[in-house]
Amino acid sequence: QVYVAFSEELECWCRALVESIWHQAYGFQLGCFLVDYAKYCSVASENIRVLAGAFAKVPHRAKKCRLYCTKPLTLHIDYCENTAKIGPAKRWDAAAIQHFRKLLE
Repeated sequence: QVYVAFSEELECWCRALVESIWHQAYGFQLGCFLVDYAKYCSVASENIRVLAGAFAKVPHRAKKCRLYCTKPLTLHIDYCENTAKIGPAKRWDAAAIQHFRKLLE
């Protein structure tokens, strides 16, 4: 379900999908994906509302997607030959994911 959340970064109300909820000392925080800006943000529970009427039927401008044909790589270290090469991996490692997120920001 799509909600309306106030983004402090954008300083406006935006349509959002709630992805996670966690409890803070001062209340609940919601992890939201802003469907018209393709941004993730954290919103206090008092800054979210139910989207009413025809606005809920307007199509989203942003869609979640994956990088097509992008394969994970990792650093393979050979201690015997004292070399390091970048090669294919089965999964993305944490450092690569963190680097990609920083590039997106």
